[in-house]
Amino acid sequence: MSPLFREQAVISHIDDQPDANITIIDIVAVPRVDRWRIHHRLQELKIPCWCLPDGSLHVAVQNGVGALLLRSVVQQFVASRQETVNWLERCWAIDRIGE
Repeated sequence: MSPLFREQAVISHIDDQPDANITIIDIVAVPRVDRWRIHHRLQELKIPCWCLPDGSLHVAVQNGVGALLLRSVVQQFVASRQETVNWLERCWAIDRIGE
């Protein structure tokens, strides 16, 4: 798991989804102001999340898509410009390989 994320708990049963596994992730190493912006964006994406009084942000990741969306949202706020450029160049290179 990335140093930005820390797994808090795995819930193996939810009343309306008996076969669901949900992992609660604590977002760490992110400035508090960015945690609130990340929280807002995750809510827009309908990903369950909440901020505690101490400023920590917890996210309920229900599946692989949720994990990818969480990573993508966090990267938007914490990645440097150069990291973002490198990531885009890798994506374009992979796209060219698939042609």
